Amino acid sequence: MRMSMMQAAMGRGMTERRPDAPAPSGYRRNSGSPVGIGGAIAVHALVIGAWLLIPKEVIDTVFTPPPLTTTNIPLADPPPPEPVEQTVKKPIKTRPTQQRPTVTDPIVPGAQGDPVITGGAGTGDAIDPGPTIILPPLDPPRAPVLVDAGIDPRALGQFQPDYPGAMIRQGLEGTVTVRVTINAEGRVTDIARVAASDESFWLATQRHALRKWRFRPATRDGVPVATTKILTVRFTLTER
Repeated sequence: MRMSMMQAAMGRGMTERRPDAPAPSGYRRNSGSPVGIGGAIAVHALVIGAWLLIPKEVIDTVFTPPPLTTTNIPLADPPPPEPVEQTVKKPIKTRPTQQRPTVTDPIVPGAQGDPVITGGAGTGDAIDPGPTIILPPLDPPRAPVLVDAGIDPRALGQFQPDYPGAMIRQGLEGTVTVRVTINAEGRVTDIARVAASDESFWLATQRHALRKWRFRPATRDGVPVATTKILTVRFTLTER
């Protein structure tokens, strides 16, 4: 329809002529006149503008899907379960226990009375007891004889430790109690602090005991053995 209107407009523009236009002559004008070309362009422009102004028809296509049809397909029935063979347990035949008759032994009563021991012919006793042996009493185990360690009289003059100078200047006295280990030769191999009134008194006693103290070793059945002994040392100031 749009093309028909364009063709009609173009044909109308080309057939209509102006009133003041001269009558067509028997010969053609020059087709390349500028006026003719401009007119043709104007007519085409009008036709194209009219074509553009014509409203366009819009056709909306709506797709409607066909209705969905469903069909129920019956499921096949499951196969029947296989028959289970039932096993019947046969009872176990047991033999009846035969009861044996009990036989009681006959009790034969013996001869009553005390047994009689017959000896040989003679004037002595029938049984000779033999000589009597008397065992001496066993001596009880004897306890070992232990003798404790003691101070060696030869080292008694060197037994007192040196008095700490700081304690002399402060005019302090004190005591130290120690546990010494004495070997079989009578020497001090170890010393442990039990109590001390001051650290300086303990250090003086420890140093002096390891260097100077000598003892008579303890004995066990006369054999020297190692032992321990607890001693107390007193530090006392005397007026000069």
